[in-house]
Amino acid sequence: MPLELDISADSLVIEAAVQKAWTAFGHIDVLINNAGIRGSTSTTLQLSNEEWNNVFQINLDGTWLCSKYVASRMRDAGIGGSIINISSIYGLNRVVGVGSLAYSSSKAAMHTLTTVMALEFGIHNIRVNAIAPSIFRSEITKELFQMKWLRRVFDKIVPQPFFYDATVDPSLTELIRYLIHDSTKYVTGNVFIVDGGNTLAGVPIWSSL
Repeated sequence: MPLELDISADSLVIEAAVQKAWTAFGHIDVLINNAGIRGSTSTTLQLSNEEWNNVFQINLDGTWLCSKYVASRMRDAGIGGSIINISSIYGLNRVVGVGSLAYSSSKAAMHTLTTVMALEFGIHNIRVNAIAPSIFRSEITKELFQMKWLRRVFDKIVPQPFFYDATVDPSLTELIRYLIHDSTKYVTGNVFIVDGGNTLAGVPIWSSL
């Protein structure tokens, strides 16, 4: 049963949507917070308050509210569960990009949100983890993947072969499957990096372009 939700909506709207899903399915075992936007590429001095607030409202506030309302119901039902936050390598302190102030800040905050929630939710048998992927094929990046220079750049910066033709990066989807599975009941508070190793060297690799 599809259920549409504007992740930037008022908290009461989000809670009502969570309750509707809970009622329809009887319970919720897994929450994947995947909604997010890149926002503009404005520099710090150019970035408007509206742009900043919009990025944080979707990337961070929505994740917090959905997690809050789902986790409270998991707790009350005594069933536990798994919460998976889809972040970005831009939330890592070793990745810095010009024009990414709001986006990077929101993803770094998501990593802190993940660890604090893991600490607080653990007593309720609810595990919380984040995944920080590099770029992968999606609706947002489909035009970028058509650029001829992309393969040349990624061949230089990604140590492992890049999945140019995959609809979705299998490393990302298989990691999600792993974090959903009951075998990860003792895995929580982690930020899993899925980038083929391209952030390992930091500046030296990027400067070689």
